Amino acid sequence: MSKVRWGMVVDLRRCIGCQACAVACKSENAVPLGVWRGWLKVIEKGTYPRVTRSFLPLMCNNCGNPICLRNCPTQATYQREDGIVMVDPHRCIGCKYCIASCPYDVRYLNPAKKIVQKCQWCNHRVDAGLAPACVNTCPTSALIFGDLNDPQSEVSKALATNAVTVLKPDRDTSPQVYYIAADSVAMHTMGTGEEGGE
Repeated sequence: MSKVRWGMVVDLRRCIGCQACAVACKSENAVPLGVWRGWLKVIEKGTYPRVTRSFLPLMCNNCGNPICLRNCPTQATYQREDGIVMVDPHRCIGCKYCIASCPYDVRYLNPAKKIVQKCQWCNHRVDAGLAPACVNTCPTSALIFGDLNDPQSEVSKALATNAVTVLKPDRDTSPQVYYIAADSVAMHTMGTGEEGGE
């Protein structure tokens, strides 16, 4: 029997941009004002009256080959057997090497604790048999979380039946967040996405 390997599929055909995922994350993990563990990128394209808006939920990809782990000088960043990349608050010295090395811009320095924090897929909930807060809160079931090694899991079935993309595949990090029907501009721009474009 294979061990558990957690992963997430984001089905952007279902995402309505409500930001419930980001709010649930902040509430569940007591994330301070001004920083985010997960956030929603918004892309607007076109000119009036032909304007489209796309959404892209962003979070730690809990990579299979995490750069942040290799660049942490105190081994505060480590990876559990189930793939979740963790930060040990007792070892973190707030040097921000991991923030600089993360290609996904999803880590932050907690302004009160002066340590780096990130999405850990609500490991405390997952360990209790619950879905991460963002998944539990999403009103359209756009976030699908589960065991990638279980072919019968909803996340594995979503991967098996849909074309998916990952963020920055050229970085060779093996991201474990997969997107269905992602907007190419949203996938290839940084920031809030209000850059526009055609």
